[in-house]
Amino acid sequence: MSVTETPTRTEGRTPSQRGPARAESVLPELRAMWWETGVRARAEAGLFAVFAELPRLVLAALGISWRADRLRTSVVAAATVGAGVMAAFGLLATQRVLVELFAGGPTADKVVAALPALAVLAGATALRAGMGIATGYAQNGLTPRVSREVERGLFEVTTAVRLEAFDADAFADDMERASRGTDSASSLVQASMNLLAGLAGLVAVAVAVVVIHPLLLLALLVATLPNAWASLRAGHLRYQTYTAGSVRRRRLWLLHRLMAERASAPELRSYGLRRFLLDQYDRVMGVETDIQLALARRVTTTTTVGAMIGGVATGVVYVLLGLLLIDGHIPLAAAATCVIAVQSAQRSLAVVTFQVDRVYTEGQHFGDYTGFMTRAASYLPEPAPGTANAAPSAVPEPLRELTVTDVTLRYPDRDTPAVDRVTLTIEAGQTVAFVGENGSGKTTLAAMIATLRAPTEGVICWNSRPLPGWDLDGLRARIAVVTQEYHKWPFTAATNIAIGDVDTEARQDRIEAAAARAVAHDMIKDLPHGYETLLDRTFAKGQDLSGGQWQRITAARGFLRDAELLIMDEPSSALDPRAEDALFQAIRDRQGRATTILITHRLANVRHADRIFVLHHGALVEAGSHDELLAAGGRYADLFTLQAAGYDATHTDHMPAARQRPLTAF
Repeated sequence: MSVTETPTRTEGRTPSQRGPARAESVLPELRAMWWETGVRARAEAGLFAVFAELPRLVLAALGISWRADRLRTSVVAAATVGAGVMAAFGLLATQRVLVELFAGGPTADKVVAALPALAVLAGATALRAGMGIATGYAQNGLTPRVSREVERGLFEVTTAVRLEAFDADAFADDMERASRGTDSASSLVQASMNLLAGLAGLVAVAVAVVVIHPLLLLALLVATLPNAWASLRAGHLRYQTYTAGSVRRRRLWLLHRLMAERASAPELRSYGLRRFLLDQYDRVMGVETDIQLALARRVTTTTTVGAMIGGVATGVVYVLLGLLLIDGHIPLAAAATCVIAVQSAQRSLAVVTFQVDRVYTEGQHFGDYTGFMTRAASYLPEPAPGTANAAPSAVPEPLRELTVTDVTLRYPDRDTPAVDRVTLTIEAGQTVAFVGENGSGKTTLAAMIATLRAPTEGVICWNSRPLPGWDLDGLRARIAVVTQEYHKWPFTAATNIAIGDVDTEARQDRIEAAAARAVAHDMIKDLPHGYETLLDRTFAKGQDLSGGQWQRITAARGFLRDAELLIMDEPSSALDPRAEDALFQAIRDRQGRATTILITHRLANVRHADRIFVLHHGALVEAGSHDELLAAGGRYADLFTLQAAGYDATHTDHMPAARQRPLTAF
């Protein structure tokens, strides 16, 4: 199938919305994202379900706010209630002022009679304004505290869970959604406070109107509810359309990246992909534009109908007020006050309807956060020594012997074990190598030895004591790991090396010595700012490094600690021959005084290892020195011969056909 002959995709659209063939896209289906949770829940929930959920969400928001800052939460609560009370007093004072002004007699006398009520009105207005300022000030201070409270809790969990948690797809998805929940916590608190303020304003207006005349409450409801319904209905339509188009929007975002980012720019030009990608953009954007126009028509219709009904209802209210005035049921002052009350109620109701949607949506995101925190607890390590229900752990001793006995590890999404009943012994001071084809379990076995993963079965012992019996933090301080999938930390070159031993003073001489052992010193000195060069182009004057340069930085990080056990996983895959030779000479210098576990596909670099362990499909199939394994003529000898043949053309010409296969294993 060519790139233009793709199946028609009509995701997120009703039959009436399905467009012509131009809506087709070669982009694959995308999985659901964290930010869709709350929006989708709001789109699928009816208004009754929304209102039923609001009390729980508001209480949850108040609980978060209270834990983050009790003083500011109390200020917001008191000021919100006080503002509502002042609003009611203001309306009653307004009604009293109008009564005096509409009374008979000279104007001067009427003004004098209205002065006390005017003073009350001025005082109530001033107090309400002051409480609004206090609320805003308290909320501004509350927001960062709530954010810190929730976000710190998330990071305490994500940095503590066992590494196998990240192997589970559900955990990764939950964590992605929970990260949005940290932002939603602040938004939920703020929206809940604003919702309560709007409700307080509505209650204040209702109380004042009832005091003036009970019939005016009915008039108030008739004049305000139609617009409230229209606003909520329009919001519901927006959410429905938003969720239906989420896949399209993410495809557009993906296309934006493909057409405008540095990483894709070379291949875009070399393969002539400009017209192809623009065509993909036109296909997706054409559908999105049509749907947005349809949404605009539906929302406009809904709000117009609501406004028309609201206008008619307001007219009915004014007619009712006129009839009440003619029949003498209410004075003119009460009627005028009712008009002011209707306007005030409509403003408060606009706030309420907006915040209802916001509280519900942000509440769903925050529910993702709380749910993740609950589920992540099962991945936390055992309690630290000295805490309740925790057995005391021993202080690690210098390494004498490391034993692996019948160790097996199964990943949750695989039927076969990654490591299958492996048994081996490593003596202090030895340099050993784990070799084998891709997927043979080398990295997984090393991760278990480094205490980064726990075996499903079997036991690993440090000086005859199982690893969990030692203080793991102390044990990890004696181990340095240079990973195959290294992370490019967005720090300076010096800091990138120094983080290899954060518990020790980051002296420049130690950093430079580690860099020299990793053949990185001269390369770093050639950077624009030497060791103070930022290794991330996100920052001003930041620099990019090549893969080989990053590998040198990573190796230097491992050498800095000068650990009793150094694990190096493919440390030279991107290095040039000269740098690779120097790096492995530094590794050989450790032999006899410190222990090294080396994982590499370049078997010439493991010839000097004391022991070579050959793994295949997770099982240990051979062990011995280089000479012993060559003499045995097994899997190691086969792999080594294949690699050696690549450097010996005459040998290749005389190799058996079975051995002249591509070096895909490396």
